[in-house]
Amino acid sequence: MDFKKLFNDVEKVTVSTLLVSLIFMILSLFGIDFYGISLAWISIIFCGIPIFKDAVSGLIKEFDIKADVLVTIAIISSIIIGEIFAAGVVALIMAIGGFLEEYTVSKTRTGIEKLVDLSPTKGTLVTNYGGSEEAESEIEADAIDVDDILKVLPGEVVPVDGVIIKGETSIDQSVMTGESIPIDKQIGDEVFSGTINLYGSFYMKAIKKGEDSSLQKLISLVESASPDNAEIVKAADRWATWIVIIAFVSAIATWIVTGEIIRAVTILVVFCPCALVLATPTAIMASLGNLTNVGILVKEGLTVEKLAKVDEMIFDKTGTLTYGKPEVVDVIPYNEKLSAEDLIHLTASLESQSEHPLARAILNFYKENYSRPIVHVSNFEMIIGKGVKANLDNNETMLFAGNLEFMELNNLTVEKEFLASKVNSYLDEGATPIFVASNDEIMGVVVLADVLREDANEVIRQLRKLGVNATLLTGDNQKAAEYIAHEVDIVDYKYNCLPEDKISAVSNFQNSHHQVAVIGDGINDAPALKQANVGISMGGVGSDVSIEASDVCLVSDDIRYVPHLIAISRKTLKTINISIAFALGLNFLAMFLAMFGFLGPIGGALVHNIGSVVVIIYCSMLMRFKM
Repeated sequence: MDFKKLFNDVEKVTVSTLLVSLIFMILSLFGIDFYGISLAWISIIFCGIPIFKDAVSGLIKEFDIKADVLVTIAIISSIIIGEIFAAGVVALIMAIGGFLEEYTVSKTRTGIEKLVDLSPTKGTLVTNYGGSEEAESEIEADAIDVDDILKVLPGEVVPVDGVIIKGETSIDQSVMTGESIPIDKQIGDEVFSGTINLYGSFYMKAIKKGEDSSLQKLISLVESASPDNAEIVKAADRWATWIVIIAFVSAIATWIVTGEIIRAVTILVVFCPCALVLATPTAIMASLGNLTNVGILVKEGLTVEKLAKVDEMIFDKTGTLTYGKPEVVDVIPYNEKLSAEDLIHLTASLESQSEHPLARAILNFYKENYSRPIVHVSNFEMIIGKGVKANLDNNETMLFAGNLEFMELNNLTVEKEFLASKVNSYLDEGATPIFVASNDEIMGVVVLADVLREDANEVIRQLRKLGVNATLLTGDNQKAAEYIAHEVDIVDYKYNCLPEDKISAVSNFQNSHHQVAVIGDGINDAPALKQANVGISMGGVGSDVSIEASDVCLVSDDIRYVPHLIAISRKTLKTINISIAFALGLNFLAMFLAMFGFLGPIGGALVHNIGSVVVIIYCSMLMRFKM
């Protein structure tokens, strides 16, 4: 045992100092001393000095009478009246309690701190990529610059945000999104800093510097998440201040009335508001850690309080209730001359030269479902806002793909009967038809739509069960809004909404004494997100705008945990209130027992710490909360 190191570390309580103090307290219990000096002084020095230091620091630096002040006075009073053993036991028990409290509280941050642990430090830089003198070298993640080419091997952490330029792989994004299923990635797909490459090696081009990466932004957001600004924390601190005052007055009154200072010392020990002060931040940090594990980041403790009171949830449509990406939902040949496979093959070949999102959706759909090679097209031409045309495989036949107006511009007529029987029902759902034609005839239509999220209906049902009403505000037309609202069972909806219309709707709810949360994509919904009591953004893994615009960021870009967000916020407030009630009740009970001599300093210290640990363990159980 290095005693010199122990004395140097006397300002902090460690496992070693606790062990040494315990050993010397046991020796003191059996009457063993050192030349007449009680060995309990070791416990007072090792365990009491850190308490004394924190008490003085609180008084001088923060002008705050902390619970440590009461304990310090109790220890000093015990020493003055000759109760050295009692002073040593009180110091030891309080130190053990404090150590257990810190350990328990630290466990609530494990879900958050793993983000920091996964922060990449190095990457493999590829120079002269694709050339005869291509070379690889290790580089610090912070030194990676935009447009650098990097190689990532299986098992490695992606060093910065980037785009795959060669290779295919599966990526574990669970640390950022909470989703345990690996995501397949190929050329053109984005990869994000801190995620883990599971299988194939790949080359990527950096699109952000290391310090600007998604992971670093999330770490900054998480580190800024603090319970200290929550009103309930401030209320608990005010309670704690009054309790300290009550403890002083009660201790002095008891000493005067009974003439027994030991009773006054016990009151100071048992009436420390540690459990009261620790309950609120522990509960809030536990809930923030829980939410981080499912891909939800909350900026501050105050938001948890606001979420618990939300009774109105306003949803955007595109990218929120829907995936926000067009997908092929039907392929309809115009007549029996052409099969659905032939039609989508021709359409995909024609659209292969286009960068339009609808063209990309058609091409991706074809590659996922069919294996026939894409046919080469020539003389490709895009008419913005209308469609595309090209010759197929150097053939004189011209193919067209576009909207109805584009067909009419090229003297191609779509029969009203075909529109009525095959297309109009999709238009009512807000879908987009892409008509396909050759030189002189319509060949069919490919229908694309922004697909409803699989969990959307269940999310609305669970919110209603929690007493939260759902409203849909969308910039889309009436038919599209009606269709989505009907599909997810939302009664209240508004369509053709501009950003100012959404702000007005939020204000109207607030003026009617509703607590409003708005959930949107964080870009065109940013004004409404700011106006709401709580703004919840569909963050995606790398969205800078949504992190800035909202109070809550759904990193996983998934609404399925929104009911969980509301439920755990309410559970957190309930847990805090129960903990505060328990702490106050235990403090007053122990104080009365001390007043009448049924509880001494040693027993008081035990009761105090047992109460604190019970409260903290109860609060930290929020880490495991599931709706």
